[in-house]
Amino acid sequence: MMDEISSTPALSTRAAGLFGTLQLHYQTLLDRSTPHTGPRWGATGFLMFVFMLRIVFAQGWYIICYALAIYLLNLFLAFLTPKIDPEMAEEIEEAEAADESGPGLLPVNNDDEFRPFIRRLPEFKFWLNSTKAVLISLVCSFFKVLDIPVYWPILLFYWIFLFIITMRRQIEHMIKYRYVPFANFGKQRYNRS
Repeated sequence: MMDEISSTPALSTRAAGLFGTLQLHYQTLLDRSTPHTGPRWGATGFLMFVFMLRIVFAQGWYIICYALAIYLLNLFLAFLTPKIDPEMAEEIEEAEAADESGPGLLPVNNDDEFRPFIRRLPEFKFWLNSTKAVLISLVCSFFKVLDIPVYWPILLFYWIFLFIITMRRQIEHMIKYRYVPFANFGKQRYNRS
């Protein structure tokens, strides 16, 4: 009995060591995949294709598919949105300008000042969260308990409606505050010569 109790800490130490090693290998794999944007998204696209094939051939798990689509839309919106919302930035600047008790403020002219576009959700985290969501959805599609019967055309129509409304609002916000979330769009390119 005493031997069993004394061996428990050694077992938990080995499990913690194994978990640490696996976590280190996982982080190394993520670090090595960071500069390879195309292959990363290609792998995620392939996983998404496999998931869609699973849904089409199994004729079920539409709720999981709908939840995945809503989550991916949410991630995409966070990817398109600036980290500091221009509406809130204007209010903060007005409040700071009204409070003159602090140290001297630098003159700020929004039209002349260069402000780089910083995303609320960086591309790598967008990819990582998307890939995890597709993998979880693929695994969930193998459990019959999660196959809730639903009339899928209603879910599809609702998702399309939600997508159109949300993207319209996002595009209006982009036009109002004049920001382009795509770094290569509209930038001048220089020749190497």
